[in-house]
Amino acid sequence: MASVNLHKVQKRFGATWVVHGIDIGIQDGEFVVLVGPSGCGKSTLLRMIAGLEPVTDGQISIGTRDVTFAAPKDRNVAMVFQDYALYPHMTVRDNIGFGLKIRGMSAQDIASGVTKAARMLEIESLLDRRPAALSGGQRQRVAMGRCLVRSADAFLFDEPLSNLDAKLRATMRAEIKQFHRTTGVTTIYVTHDQVEAMTLADRIICLEGGRISQQGSPYTLYARPANTFVAGFIGSPPMNFLHARIAGDGELVAVLPDGQRLPLPDRFHAAARLRQGGEVTVGLRPEHLAEERAANAALTSLRVDVRLVEPLGADTLVHARLGQQALIARCAPRAGLAAAQTLQLHADVGHLHLFEPQTGRAFDLLAT
Repeated sequence: MASVNLHKVQKRFGATWVVHGIDIGIQDGEFVVLVGPSGCGKSTLLRMIAGLEPVTDGQISIGTRDVTFAAPKDRNVAMVFQDYALYPHMTVRDNIGFGLKIRGMSAQDIASGVTKAARMLEIESLLDRRPAALSGGQRQRVAMGRCLVRSADAFLFDEPLSNLDAKLRATMRAEIKQFHRTTGVTTIYVTHDQVEAMTLADRIICLEGGRISQQGSPYTLYARPANTFVAGFIGSPPMNFLHARIAGDGELVAVLPDGQRLPLPDRFHAAARLRQGGEVTVGLRPEHLAEERAANAALTSLRVDVRLVEPLGADTLVHARLGQQALIARCAPRAGLAAAQTLQLHADVGHLHLFEPQTGRAFDLLAT
């Protein structure tokens, strides 16, 4: 096991820059998730760490070793790919043990390592099968076994669950988390799925356009987003953004275009006084909008027109319009809730966020 450090790492394909001077320090044993939309540079970063993609500029170190120009085989990392990358003509036993075989280990040591990995991943009964006879989840376990059997300094996962159905993804997320707890090996995991990022990570690094937009614990990115990009990417459904202005009459409220008013939490008062009459983007998560009046919450009523109702069992997503602006509320399930109704929602303004419309920057990075 070892730390992984990237210093001013850049990557260019032809004339196109895709990674712009990234600095990342990953501690020994940490589980870090690189998250962001397609094309943000997260898989390219992972491939550069693995040595599968050359670095245009900058430095990569694993532990005390500078591996910027080292061959993949000399980096002592193990990688799980999106398509599993199993050898179709080999049995599960041979797939898991192949990396040990090419390193010249004895047959006895290979057998012992394979048995231990298979037992940990509960695939002992599959050792004599070939990949074609396995389900997607079983193939993913075999790919993980190939990592586990090695004494790698770091495990790298490149969107390993994207080919699985929703139910199996949830199961495999739990298994990957347990896998990390058991091994304690430094893990870097790439995904575009923010649910995977939130549930797996010790720390999330959110990328946008080849740059770090924000990094921190899952809770920090959820509760204290640095900008509208992070606020809209982290959370499901994503945060609602409403155009508003700070009242110019001395009252510290955000006035929506239809005239409805949202009191601002104390943490925004200083900034609001400097921007009275100015435009602002208000952020409210769907879970902070509800029909019921929750106890001990700073609530303000908003009148909305329901456009679509999505019953999800434990709760219901209400798609509505507030004037000309769209929003989603996560409400408790109830009969009779339907489109074309006018609904009174209660906004928990204690969880309200404010962003600058031009830059998208959060007014207060310490918002809770």
